[in-house]
Amino acid sequence: MARAKSFVMHMTGGPVELPSTILGIREALPERQRDEFNAEVEHAEAADLPLLLARWAMRIPAEQDAAEADVVDRVKAGDFSGVTFDNESDDAWRSAG
Repeated sequence: MARAKSFVMHMTGGPVELPSTILGIREALPERQRDEFNAEVEHAEAADLPLLLARWAMRIPAEQDAAEADVVDRVKAGDFSGVTFDNESDDAWRSAG
């Protein structure tokens, strides 16, 4: 079975591919965050590594970050245009039964 070489996150600006190896994530992080990343990885239980790596991969700066920040700023300012609330959507596809 082939292993994933990247995580794919879907953001406002489209999909973003992020590294999924410890080395790849470390190298892609801003230098100021690398020591903290190393410390967390070195002390993590094996079972906790997948979630820890995903969380850190999401901290890697991406081209779409500016678009995401604009949406957050707009919502914080009270402009909810284009926002769909969960109770307004048909999420029947999630239903297991």
